[in-house]
Amino acid sequence: MSAPTHTRPHPATTGGVGTRLPWWALALPTLAFITLLVLILNPSDAHAAGGDPAITHLLERVQQLVTRR
Repeated sequence: MSAPTHTRPHPATTGGVGTRLPWWALALPTLAFITLLVLILNPSDAHAAGGDPAITHLLERVQQLVTRR
């Protein structure tokens, strides 16, 4: 008497629903990055820190370039 043979299951597809990210998986890191960037580029915080004037000037210049349209 021979043993029953089993067919192999079909391989999984590569573009399934399991590979999709929820909306917040991209939105939250983007929001955190923008928030930190705004905190770094805020020139009033740079003046309050009392650091090197060259760094303050550099941060102000970067802010001008970022906000320029």
